[in-house]
Parts: sequence; C-alpha cells; structure tokens
Amino acid sequence: MSTVLVVEDEATVREVVCAYLHRAGLPTHEASDGLVAVRAFPDLRPAAVVLDLMIPGIDGFEVLRRIRAVDPNVPVLMLTARASEQERIAGLEVGADDYVTKPFSARELVLRVQALLRRAHGLPAGAEPPAGTVRDGDLVVDRGARRAVLGGSELSLTSREFDLLVHLMTHPGVVLDRDDLLREVWGWEVGDRSTVTVHVRRLREKVESDPSRPTRLSTVWGQGYRWDRATQEADDEA
Repeated sequence: MSTVLVVEDEATVREVVCAYLHRAGLPTHEASDGLVAVRAFPDLRPAAVVLDLMIPGIDGFEVLRRIRAVDPNVPVLMLTARASEQERIAGLEVGADDYVTKPFSARELVLRVQALLRRAHGLPAGAEPPAGTVRDGDLVVDRGARRAVLGGSELSLTSREFDLLVHLMTHPGVVLDRDDLLREVWGWEVGDRSTVTVHVRRLREKVESDPSRPTRLSTVWGQGYRWDRATQEADDEA
C-alpha cells in the first residue's frame, strides 16, 4: 500500500486529511512537527508527503530540504496560506511538486495526492504509460524508468520536473505558454502560473550548463517557453 506522510501541527486538520486519504484507500503516517517528520521519513519511505509549511520544531521548508536529500523523487504536496504567494513560490523553489492553499477542500487535496502518485509511477494525468527513450545530444531521458541522464550523470529530478522535461522534449521547437503547461503537465484547467515559472527555473538549472544563458530551455518573452534541440537525432522508441 502507498503510505502518505501527513505533516501538520493542527490536530483537526491532520485528522480530516488522514480520514479522507483513508477513504481513498491510502494509509497515512502522521507527524505533528518537523523533527518528527524528518526522523520518520528514512524508515517510512512514504509514497507521498503532505506537508504544512508553518509547523513547529523545524519549519516545512527545512523539512522539505531534508526529505529531498534522502529521496529527491518522492512527491510532495505542500499546504500553504492562501494569502502568501511568496510562501508558495519559496516552497516550489525548495522542491515541492504541488500545493493546496488553506482553507482547502479535503476532496481536492486527495485528488491532488492521487495525481502525484500516478505521476510518480509514470502515469501523467490523462496520458497512457510512456515508453521509449527521448534523446537530445548528451541528454537521454528514459520515460519508462523515469530517469534522465545528462553527460553520463543522472539528474536529480522531482516527479513534476521529470514530467515537465518530457513534455518539453517531446514538443521541440513549439512555444508552450504557461496555461498550456498547467493543463498538459499539471492537469489543471486553472492554476497559479508562477508554479510553472518556478519549475522551469529549477529545471533549467539542472539541464543547462549556464542557466543564465540557456540553449535548450528558452524563454520566448510574452509567449512562453520553447525546447530547442541540440541535435536532430530521432527519438528511439525501442
């Protein structure tokens, strides 16, 4: 079973989240503060994490950093205050895959967690399981194994970063605006465009030799983003 680690200091909120996840068939492990979560994580190795950013002990940002150091791929859904755009962006910068703002719908939270779990197992929203390899010069992405290797070294990508990379690489030369990416990669019809901006920035830092002068993941000002292939080598679908 896919255990979800729920890190939330408000007992009522934690109980509601866990109850809804249980109804969806997802067992949970509860942590009321950051230190408890960090200590439990290595042995628990949850399938996903629901993480409140404002928690005692150590805050959610530090919890997220430590979790990512142990497992860079575990999907993390952060809970954040509705009014704090800076908080949301900071959480995404540290490595969260998605967020829900407080007050939130428990049903929406469960749907978001389920979507993250599908992606983590290679099933992006609305898509069939991917197969084959996408190559671009020294960048090789194995969609089935969900691994990306650049210059012989495996990249440490979150599940959302991996999905974004695959989508961009399989649409070379096409300008994709942030609404396109929210719909196709996140599965959202409506959402915060800054989520895309932050993920593109993080991805660029991992695939570009000089992120300030990108040659692969370009910004088309006022329009969106474009993947510029290093080579014209065809994808190997074997």
